[in-house]
Amino acid sequence: MIRILIADDQALLRAGFRALLDAEPDMEVVGEAGTGAEAVAQAGRLTPDVVLMDIRMPGGDGLEATRRILEAQPEGVRIIILTTFELDEYVTGAIRSGASGFLVKDTDPDELIRAVRAVHEGDAMLSPSVTRRLLERLAAERPSTPNTAPVDVAQLTEREREVVALVGHGLNNAEIGARLYITPLTAKTHVSRAMTKFGLRDRAQLVVLAYESGLVRPGWLG
Repeated sequence: MIRILIADDQALLRAGFRALLDAEPDMEVVGEAGTGAEAVAQAGRLTPDVVLMDIRMPGGDGLEATRRILEAQPEGVRIIILTTFELDEYVTGAIRSGASGFLVKDTDPDELIRAVRAVHEGDAMLSPSVTRRLLERLAAERPSTPNTAPVDVAQLTEREREVVALVGHGLNNAEIGARLYITPLTAKTHVSRAMTKFGLRDRAQLVVLAYESGLVRPGWLG
């Protein structure tokens, strides 16, 4: 059973999410929070598997609450940011804070349910439009002249570097497998090994690493 905490300052929206998720046989909403501080407290008390976190809330915003929850519970809990906004700073801020997903609130209900299951399994979940904006933002942030990479990609094998670069372009395991002529399971294994080497939680953080390390160059993937 996936235990879920919903953090949003709108009671009606929380009720809608609760009804949707509680209807799933493998999900249970164990708590609600209306402020960032309440979200941190509830997460500590209830130890949910997944937190649906609004960004703009009183008592500390969702990004700060995300950081505090993950600092207190570095293993196990996964956080999906839900917002009405797609502003670039929210997207990159959410991922850098450790969130495993970023969805806009008008996401299709089925997509939200898939996102909860995906992040619970350790994957990342980003709306397609959010993924595109994240990649564009990360590309724009990279310096135009080479600098020392903030991560030592020498830890990666040649195949792992290829896989991480493709993850950075938003490809899933099946797409990576097709491009590199390997099975999706093998692609998943390479992704998992790369994340383990750098202590990353999920693919969202691996995307950031791919850009910050220089493994991905804007416009490289045809």
